[in-house]
Amino acid sequence: MTDNQKQKLYIGDVKIDNPFILAPMAGVTDLPFRILCKEQGAGMVCMEMISAKALSFGNRNTLPLLETDPAEHPVSLQLFGADPQIISSMAARIEHLPFDILDINMGCPVPKVAGNGEGSALMKDPLLAGHIIEQTAKAIRKPVTVKIRSGFDKDHVNAPEIARIAQESGAAAVAVHARTREQYYSGKADWEVIARVKDAVTIPVLGNGDVTDPASAGAMMDQTGCDAVLIGRAARGNPWIFSRMTQWMETGKDPGPPSRETIFAMILRHAAMECDFKGEKIAMREMRKHVAWYTAGLKYSAKLRARVNEVSTYAQLEELLNGKEKQ
Repeated sequence: MTDNQKQKLYIGDVKIDNPFILAPMAGVTDLPFRILCKEQGAGMVCMEMISAKALSFGNRNTLPLLETDPAEHPVSLQLFGADPQIISSMAARIEHLPFDILDINMGCPVPKVAGNGEGSALMKDPLLAGHIIEQTAKAIRKPVTVKIRSGFDKDHVNAPEIARIAQESGAAAVAVHARTREQYYSGKADWEVIARVKDAVTIPVLGNGDVTDPASAGAMMDQTGCDAVLIGRAARGNPWIFSRMTQWMETGKDPGPPSRETIFAMILRHAAMECDFKGEKIAMREMRKHVAWYTAGLKYSAKLRARVNEVSTYAQLEELLNGKEKQ
C-alpha cells in the first residue's frame, strides 16, 4: 500500500477514514451486521440493495432496508433499477434520510434482476447506464456512486468504458467487481480490469473480488492502484476482517482470526441485535446462515450447524453455544 492510499479518501464531500469498505450484500448487510462491521473498523458500510420500482410502489418490505443508525456512518444506500426517471425520482424522494452516499447497482448478476434489464444487464447498454447516472446525480446533492462488474461476459469486458461514462455523467466514485456477470462469484477475479478502470478515470475507484485478508487487500491496492477495497463474502461471519485490516495498515502486522470464545460472543451479540431489529422469530431463522459462516472451520462446527437449524429462540441459541464451549 502506498502512502497516497493511506491518506483519507473522499467520495464527493464524504470522508472515508480507511480504505476497507463493507460491500453491499442482499440478505447480509442489514443494520445489525453493518454496525458490527463499523465497530470493527470498516471505513464505510453499504446497505442491502433496494428496488427503486418497489420503493415507488410503497412496498412495505423495502422500508426496513432504509433504516440507518448514527453508529454506522458513513453509510451508502444502494438502489437498483433500469428506468432513469424512477431511480432519480426515488433518490430525490429519500435524500432526506440520513445516509451519506447513494450507490447505483449495475453489477448484480442474479437472473431475477439482470433478467429485467437491471443490475449487471445495464453494462450491455452504456447509453442507458449513463442516463441513469446523470439524471440521478442531477436529482440529489449527495454523492452518487456506481457499482459495476468487469462486463456482462468474457467477450464484452467494458468496465473502463462504463467507468468513463459514469464519471462524465456525474458519479463521484466507481466500484468494480472484477468478474463478469457470466462468472457470478466463481473463478478468479481479474484485477487487471480494476487497474484499467483506474487508468481510465480520475474519480476514486473501489476494487472488489478475492479480497479475503490484509495481504490480499494490500496486493489488490498495490497491483491496481485502486483507492479502496470492497469486502463482501469474506466479511460474512467475519466482521473482524476490518479490525485485522486496519491494524495491518497501521502496524504492518495481521493479528489473525479471533478465538472460538470471541466468535461465540459475537454470534450472541449479533443474534440479540437481530432480535431487537426484526423480532425473535425472523431473527433466529436468519441467524442460521450467519452461524454457519461464523463457525466455518471450527471444531464441532458441522454438528453445531445441524443443531442450530433446530433453534427458534435466543435462549436456545445461547444454551447451544455455551454447551459447545464446554466440549
